[in-house]
Amino acid sequence: MAVLDRIFAPDSTFQRNFFFLAKRFVPGESIDAAIGCVRDLNAQRMSATLDFLGEDVLERDAALKTRDAYISMLDAIRSSGADTNVSIKLTAMGLLIDEDFALDNLTRILEHAQRNADPFVRIDMEGSSVTDATLRVFERAFAKNKNVGIVLQAYLKRTPADVRRAIEIGARVRLCKGAYNEPAEIAIKEMPRIREQYLTLARELLTSDTYPGIATHDKELIEAVKAIAREENVSSERFEFQMLYGCRPGLQRDLVAQGYRMRVYVPFGTHWAGYFYRRVLERRENMFFAISSMFSK
Repeated sequence: MAVLDRIFAPDSTFQRNFFFLAKRFVPGESIDAAIGCVRDLNAQRMSATLDFLGEDVLERDAALKTRDAYISMLDAIRSSGADTNVSIKLTAMGLLIDEDFALDNLTRILEHAQRNADPFVRIDMEGSSVTDATLRVFERAFAKNKNVGIVLQAYLKRTPADVRRAIEIGARVRLCKGAYNEPAEIAIKEMPRIREQYLTLARELLTSDTYPGIATHDKELIEAVKAIAREENVSSERFEFQMLYGCRPGLQRDLVAQGYRMRVYVPFGTHWAGYFYRRVLERRENMFFAISSMFSK
């Protein structure tokens, strides 16, 4: 991992020479590039979530720098009028240093976000080693600031209980399949079973009053979710589909044309190489999907 960290460092040769590989999925390194991308999505009747790339911060100064970058990002969003909110990773806020420290940084961002037209802040879910800590900090933040939500991963065996808890407290959930290569002891590994659990949880969220984000590029799941919404008489205003920037843009446009809400997750920043590897190439199915997406419209 140390070798990969050196390769993917923001000042590495790889970063300088190979951005063209990730440009389909990361619009740029600056907030201006990200907001320009959001404006294009808004023109297509899509909203967005901006993610300033970076995670696994182990020094307080680095976490504070990331926190301040988010505050500046929120100011830029407000000035631009772009229709987007933000997402964060708690390890970038100092979760691996101290939970109270991460909570303080998160709270600063939540309070600052309340000045924006869309004040919502999503906490991304990371690997299983920090799931418990992420949920602890999330609930502590949510107790005081309701403009925060959480991502839950359908393939984890614990997630049904986590979904029920989120519904109980009235928190917004972004439901995804799961992006990390987790062991079989804690994660469902077979795709048919992952889809089955995803749809069970999606039904619970859709029939709650929490405005869920249905995050998937899986056409089978999308059609099944649409069917659930019809069966349960859930209008398209009560939930939204979510997809990654660069992944199946044609399908994104189709869903909007069908009257569904679409939010596109837009990552940006100098740590794009680590994101591209860990989120796109590390798992075989993600790699094949990413390669196919490069040739789709």
